[in-house]
Amino acid sequence: MKTRLISPGLQVLMLALLLNFPALPGAWLGFAGIAMADDDDDRGGDDDDDDDNRRSSPRSSGGGDDDDDDSPRRASPRRQPAPVIVRLPTRVPDEIVALDLSAPDLALLIEDGFALLEEQALGQESILRRLRIPKDLALPEARAVVRALESAPDADFNHYYRAEEEPALVAEPAREAPLCEGPHCPALTQIDWPVAPSLQTQCAGIPVTIGMIDTGVNPDHAAFDGVKLEVIGGAHADFDASREVHGTAVAAVLAGRPDSRSPGLVPWMPLLAVDVFHLDGGDERADVMALVKGLKTLADRGVAVINLSLAGPPNAVLEETLQRLSKEMGIVLVAAAGNAGPRARPRYPAGYDTVIAVTAVDRSGRIYRRAVGGPHIDLAAPGVDIWTAASVSGARGKTGTSFAAPYVTAAVALILQANPALTPDEVMALLASSAKDIGDEGYDPVFGHGMLQATNLCR
Repeated sequence: MKTRLISPGLQVLMLALLLNFPALPGAWLGFAGIAMADDDDDRGGDDDDDDDNRRSSPRSSGGGDDDDDDSPRRASPRRQPAPVIVRLPTRVPDEIVALDLSAPDLALLIEDGFALLEEQALGQESILRRLRIPKDLALPEARAVVRALESAPDADFNHYYRAEEEPALVAEPAREAPLCEGPHCPALTQIDWPVAPSLQTQCAGIPVTIGMIDTGVNPDHAAFDGVKLEVIGGAHADFDASREVHGTAVAAVLAGRPDSRSPGLVPWMPLLAVDVFHLDGGDERADVMALVKGLKTLADRGVAVINLSLAGPPNAVLEETLQRLSKEMGIVLVAAAGNAGPRARPRYPAGYDTVIAVTAVDRSGRIYRRAVGGPHIDLAAPGVDIWTAASVSGARGKTGTSFAAPYVTAAVALILQANPALTPDEVMALLASSAKDIGDEGYDPVFGHGMLQATNLCR
């Protein structure tokens, strides 16, 4: 019987494999875990929007951390700690708002332990009231109690609303339009927006007043020198004032001085900006009471169109207020679709029928990756890397549906300057018929009626 000899080299190789084999499965599993953790395409820095801190991340795992293993057997990248998930509140925890609550019903609520915190007249006969609920009632139960009254079927929570934008991305200068120079030009070219001042001379009629509900606006920014801008601020005396970041950027898209670093779309139009936001810790938000008061201020001042670059949950009081502004007063309402993602439920006020819901696209006409979609979407407009004013001075790129909405708002203002008698429904019909179809043929829930086009808006 012959004995098969194993070469010394092969013996060494087999011994090495046997000694290290127990470590192999762990090593391979660790490699796969790293690959999956990087699957959220987080290369190249943080380009996420405000909603990311309310979402879980694919980096979170249920396993333990092997970083305390100092063994030199294998080297692997250190795992990043799982992100802290911060869930921002959606409403004031102990308040209800009610529209047109009768005096007898209010007396009954006060007798049952409710407290009247604030009331705001919205017209000759309409009053909005903010109530604190009794300590022994849960918030949903308190709302049910108020809604059971004959005069308050639309009572609701005092919901919070937040601005819809991504952190700023620095846009590179571009010169895509021969008559336009600067990084703001690609967006203008995309919607065929004539360059000021030629646009002003093309549009006959008396300029209309544009209203906007937003955070604070810095009126001393160089972009607003000589512009007809008025800022009304201070929604809450009990909280810190809002930052002048988001509102300044949105206002500059609308009305930035033509020869500034951030030229606006309709800089000759009067702009009335109402700051309804406040800061609570690091959370910048507006509640329904402040939002409705801001809307009333704009309506009382005779604005023709209102820009709402904000989003939040549905609210019956807000819906009723917007219905009155649109149907009874003829004010055109434009709102950002929201940045909660394409699978998210509709965000409000964009989700209401009386509001023009605007989604955002990039320079190639592709939908913004975090834009909310659905059958309520009306129009698409540029909203990625929009060159506009920074809060203190200068300009930078901004991304989000917040910055797509003012393009439609400016288009509405042009239409109403030339045709002030048009109703909100007629304005929407004109915008829809002139839009450029960029999605599925005809209307679709991603782009709505298509990309806003400024051609012939003045006619």
